[in-house]
Amino acid sequence: MSDMYSKRLNQALVDLGLDQDPVLVRKLLDYIKQLQRWNRTYNLTALRDPDQMLVQHIFDSLSIVRPFQNYLASKNLPTQEAVRIVDVGSGAGLPGVVLAASCSTWNIICIDAVEKKMAFVQQMVGALGLPNLSAMHVRVEQQEPLQADIVVSRAFSSLLDFVNLAGRHVRPGGRIAAMKGKEPDLEIAALQSESNWQVERIESLTVPELEAQRCLVWLVQQG
Repeated sequence: MSDMYSKRLNQALVDLGLDQDPVLVRKLLDYIKQLQRWNRTYNLTALRDPDQMLVQHIFDSLSIVRPFQNYLASKNLPTQEAVRIVDVGSGAGLPGVVLAASCSTWNIICIDAVEKKMAFVQQMVGALGLPNLSAMHVRVEQQEPLQADIVVSRAFSSLLDFVNLAGRHVRPGGRIAAMKGKEPDLEIAALQSESNWQVERIESLTVPELEAQRCLVWLVQQG
């Protein structure tokens, strides 16, 4: 891809408070190329234009890297203990592939019920050199508990459905992190009245080059 994309990606990393890593930039641009290639045969994502992919897929997923780093640092996990993050309803690997590329010490598991999408993610392990990435073709509610430090989703479902389907995969003391547009007040009200999961905090996200509201809803289990 052109130098323009590299420059925009490097600027986005700066804007998000992340290191400008040429290896990461190469992997993320290669990922866009792979998405475009697979999209010619398989409907992995509705976006076809690389400009839209860069902003709405890559930049959007990168916006949660620093919040995740800050949360995990606050937990004082031993350095030798691998962090496990489960991406539910991952689709073509968003945000899971981007998280795996961004931090090699995080073990990322992408889960989706669509086989071709998980075949693509598994292909990215070798194509992008991401040994910390894995893909599971399974319905999340049918999978044995995965004991994740963070379970994340990007527009997967309502908050209530999310915790009911995926809450079992959060290890004791872990968190659910739901990527949303504007603050989902109605979803939060339903969650609080019908679940033992509660909103811990809502973190505002700024996605470079995207004129839209984005936030990260952190959920914690009570009792």
